[in-house]
Amino acid sequence: MQENNNGSVNVQDLLEAGVHFGHLRSKWDPRMAEYIFMEKNGIHLIDLNKTATKLEEAAAAMRNIARSGRKILFVATKKQAKEIVKEAATRVNMPFVTDRWLGGMLTNFATVRKSIKKMTNIDRMVADGTVSTMAKKERLMLSREREKLERVLGGINDLTRLPAAIFVVDIKKEHIAIAEAQKLNLTSFGIVDTNANPNEVDFPIPGNDDATKSIALITEYIVKAIEEGLAERKVSKDREEKEGMVSAENPTPEEA
Repeated sequence: MQENNNGSVNVQDLLEAGVHFGHLRSKWDPRMAEYIFMEKNGIHLIDLNKTATKLEEAAAAMRNIARSGRKILFVATKKQAKEIVKEAATRVNMPFVTDRWLGGMLTNFATVRKSIKKMTNIDRMVADGTVSTMAKKERLMLSREREKLERVLGGINDLTRLPAAIFVVDIKKEHIAIAEAQKLNLTSFGIVDTNANPNEVDFPIPGNDDATKSIALITEYIVKAIEEGLAERKVSKDREEKEGMVSAENPTPEEA
């Protein structure tokens, strides 16, 4: 996405990606009223100036979370968003869920970690040759179980503790994930279409959550903010290490 000279979102890009197209008026959630620009042919159109403002707010918050070294969980199980979100999360080494949301994935995280450990154990058995000593039927059952676990939990394989936040495409579809995040007081970000309640998330991004171009554009802006946060974190850590080495080479009189 192009940015203006002041780093703000380019509204023209949002327009070209169809971010402004909402749902039919009959499907709207009145709580989205402040983000709706007008109605045309029975369809609500989103105010892109407000989308730009909210996207910048969300990006700034994400940058801070990434800078702190904490994780942001990406969630998108709808067909047109899966690959976009998976690629984006992988790019910044963030966890993701794109197959289906398991109830309790956050609120019952200890149990989910056990399932992830099971997947790791199967991999170890393959690596050390244990699997090759099993009967064919047992090997097949183990292989199927591994595939199932990978499909559902592969994206959170490296998540050793709860994330600090979640980013969701379509907060209505992913309402269980949003509810779990609320229960645990995790910071929530979400693309919110005209048929959803923006108050369900801490950082609502008003926009079309159905069109691939819209999802891709918003996700890309978010990911760039995370990349900036990670880069700032690296610079800060490198500086600290350098200062630590210098102080070690030049001890104070008390230390000498």
